[in-house]
Amino acid sequence: MPKMKSHSGTKKRFRTTGTGKLMRAKACKSHILTKKTTKRKRGFRQETEVSAADRKTVVSRLA
Repeated sequence: MPKMKSHSGTKKRFRTTGTGKLMRAKACKSHILTKKTTKRKRGFRQETEVSAADRKTVVSRLA
């Protein structure tokens, strides 16, 4: 049986750090930005770690 392919969408959305943490971009940065404060929009630029509940799903698609 051939090897399983990684999920292409997942490869584009998540990255693994050197220590093995899974990082993702924050939501709410794409539109309706006029009502959001500058401080809040600045926070959206930072990556955040994938939650423990979702980690298993993401790893299975990357493998």
